[in-house]
Amino acid sequence: MNLIEAIRVAFQSLWANKLRSVLSTLAIVIGVAAVIAVVTFVAGIDGYVAGKIFNLGADVFIMSKFSPAETNVEHFLEAEKRKNLDMEDYLAVKEACRHCDYVGAALRNSNGHVKYAEQSISDSTVQGITPSMAPIYDTDLSAGRMLNEVDLDNKSPVAVVGPDIVEHLMPGVDPLGKEIRLDGWTYQVIGVGKKKGKTLGQSLDNYVMIPITVYLKQYGEHTDSVRISGKAAAAGAMLNEATDEARVALRAHRHDRAGAEDSFDIETNASLLGIWKDFSSTFFMATIGIACIALVVGGIVIMNIMLVAVTERTREIGIRKALGASRDDVMVQFLIESVTLSLLGGALGVLVGAGIALAVTALIGMPSAIKIWAVAAGLLVSASVGVFFGVYPARKAARLDPIVALRFEM
Repeated sequence: MNLIEAIRVAFQSLWANKLRSVLSTLAIVIGVAAVIAVVTFVAGIDGYVAGKIFNLGADVFIMSKFSPAETNVEHFLEAEKRKNLDMEDYLAVKEACRHCDYVGAALRNSNGHVKYAEQSISDSTVQGITPSMAPIYDTDLSAGRMLNEVDLDNKSPVAVVGPDIVEHLMPGVDPLGKEIRLDGWTYQVIGVGKKKGKTLGQSLDNYVMIPITVYLKQYGEHTDSVRISGKAAAAGAMLNEATDEARVALRAHRHDRAGAEDSFDIETNASLLGIWKDFSSTFFMATIGIACIALVVGGIVIMNIMLVAVTERTREIGIRKALGASRDDVMVQFLIESVTLSLLGGALGVLVGAGIALAVTALIGMPSAIKIWAVAAGLLVSASVGVFFGVYPARKAARLDPIVALRFEM
């Protein structure tokens, strides 16, 4: 029997028992779907984390009270007890960092209430920044200008707003020069940021940027810890030198004892992404473990179904052997049926996993990215399950004595 004929017979056998075939592949469908969905989400979130959340560039570092990606609970609780970073810390770093092209400071509040005329919007992100933060974070505007040093020094009540503020509060109106109320204070709009869209169901365009000196005046100097950012002249060794200069300056200004740990954290794009990779890898491996259990269960089910098929088709096997079929022919026939069954489960798992990922992305905006290698791996693993768990039933069928098989009655 040639390969094409064996595959045709395999499909005929599976089609004759459609419900049984579908049910026997459910565990494989679940296992492969779980892997595909997780890989799709992890790959999408990896890209989003690198491009949006930790989009610092290879030449940028951040100094903060504690790392935004801290995962060690004990270290986090200890870091919470540290003294807040303030504007004097920022000025000390700015003066000492000779290898920095820019040094900036920022504060933020995620519960701003913005009002224009009779319209209002809540939960706006209020960012108090120095003008140097614009080049550090590559902030782009669609209209107007960015905050400058004059605004900072004069504590000017001016603001750069996100597209959501304009769309919700000023539809059809030129926002430049208009006055808005931010948590009860009046600001003049001088710029509008470019639209970034949504992720995880949250808009990235609902924000107001004001001079950090005005932020401190409105919200108080001890509300939160200042985040100090630096942009080196270049990545690599230049970034390391800039980071060392900033660290020495901040330790000296905060009077950290010699040999003691820093009373602050310094992060770069690489270190933040490394922390995220460790977390996502752990999550991925846990999911792989669960998926492997599902695949083993699926393989056992397929082996059981194939053993039942061998019993049901004992007379058929006897007839084939009597007509000249060899042991290898019979074994290959049942192996092909086992692999076909598991491959169908793998293919359905790929479709279900990708469908779940795309549906979640459409509903809540969670980033996702379908990887070809994950699809290929899912199909390869499912085929391997079919081979591994199909060998025993296939060998049992191949070893049947044709005379005994012809006498067999169900």
